[in-house]
Amino acid sequence: MKILIVEDEPHLRELTRKSLEKERYVVETADDFRSALLKMEDYEYDCILLDLMLPGGSGFSLLKSLKESDRRETPVIILSARDAIEDKVEGLDLGADDYLSKPFHMAELSARIKSVLRRKHRAGNAALEVGNVTVYPDDFRVVVGGKELELGRKEYDILLYFMNRLGRLVDKHALAESIWGDHFDQVDNYDFIYAQIKNLRRKLKEAGATPEIRAVYGFGYKMLIE
Repeated sequence: MKILIVEDEPHLRELTRKSLEKERYVVETADDFRSALLKMEDYEYDCILLDLMLPGGSGFSLLKSLKESDRRETPVIILSARDAIEDKVEGLDLGADDYLSKPFHMAELSARIKSVLRRKHRAGNAALEVGNVTVYPDDFRVVVGGKELELGRKEYDILLYFMNRLGRLVDKHALAESIWGDHFDQVDNYDFIYAQIKNLRRKLKEAGATPEIRAVYGFGYKMLIE
């Protein structure tokens, strides 16, 4: 799961980033209006944490731009020191999924993120099911046909990514950027993706999983149920 933090205050931005990375999220950050807009236009995120008062523009303008784009379904949680009811109403009217006033506890932020992700991907359920594979994102467990399946961290992240996009063609670049985030720019090829997917496909097959990740030559991958 990849999260974008849009926050201009360095200490809070880094504190939030480190806290979420400990919970195994892939985290990217932006500290002003322009950099946030570019990231929101170019990349896909599972959730955006959005400050309202930013250098160069308003968080409301960013939210409006996002909701008018093809990424309108991306969940947004507003994080703001502005606690006026008018701001909360405007943010929710523009399409924000939640509004958390500063200062806040990281435990509460984590709970809010999990809540919006459950609503987006799992219709409010704690688990995600595809065929005979069940993933429990809150504690990173995978069960296939009633038996737990041990996966490496990136194997788990890739599986969850595909299960949230069942039947959709996934470009290998988009997959790499979503699973590895900003670190992807530091590599020269896709060999690390091929290795992780090869191992994941083998483990799913050996466990008797009905969903299958299939290669689509020249494009990427797609998860289908046999």
